[in-house]
Amino acid sequence: MTPPPAIPVSAPPGVRDRLRAAPDGGLRVVHPGRHAVYLDLDGWCLGVVGSRAAAVPCALRVAAPDLGPLATGSAYVRGGVLHLGDTPLRVGRLVDARAPRLDLGDTLRHLTEPTMGPTTAPAVSPAAVVEFIDAAWGAGPLGPDAVARLVGRGDGLTPLGDDALCGWLALHRSVGEPTPAVDAAVRALLPRTTLLSATLLDCALRGEVLPEFAAYLTALGTPDELARAATLAAIGHTSGAGLLHGAQRALAELARRTTEAPAPPRPTLTRGAA
Repeated sequence: MTPPPAIPVSAPPGVRDRLRAAPDGGLRVVHPGRHAVYLDLDGWCLGVVGSRAAAVPCALRVAAPDLGPLATGSAYVRGGVLHLGDTPLRVGRLVDARAPRLDLGDTLRHLTEPTMGPTTAPAVSPAAVVEFIDAAWGAGPLGPDAVARLVGRGDGLTPLGDDALCGWLALHRSVGEPTPAVDAAVRALLPRTTLLSATLLDCALRGEVLPEFAAYLTALGTPDELARAATLAAIGHTSGAGLLHGAQRALAELARRTTEAPAPPRPTLTRGAA
């Protein structure tokens, strides 16, 4: 019997490299679905998503709107290539899943210009989402204690507390601000949440994001910001709204920290100085 022809897919370089390094063998199906399938690749969640599903940074991307018969087949790796059923999915194009690099000073300055209004764009996340996240987060800046209250908080494949953390982490990666204490707390708690959500938190720690999140960051401080925020917030049931609120909280924290930073000391002139 002639094997099925390979289906070309696109993928971030990290996904391609993980497949290349994976041993041959079967993979457990974590979640099957018409538009997206998620698999356990040695403790890391590998997705296969159609064009109607969220293009998560841990997934192979199929151009078709749904996966059709691929959604119900078994999964295995052979020679660094994922097979769904007996159909090989070969990476033909690489896509960049990295968050855009932003200059923190420029970003905050644009956000506080009179034409842009407040420090962050008006929230477009539903009030219930904001209240749910803020109840665990608290009023202050994010720290290890708040991380412990957020990881795994909520229902579904990506709990809402994790979505907010992903947004906060990715925003900090975008502006190049290190967050070692929060990073360590998140990594220590990854086993508490779902495999997909733990993988997406790992991606956020490395600055890998959804295309809609990258577009929102690129639009910060521009007339396109509100439209990009609304597009991001519309992803999934609450995932996009959680990402957006996490990023907005990060922006507010960074703006507050910048405003409250003490001015550098003025140089003291000593006798005889010019």
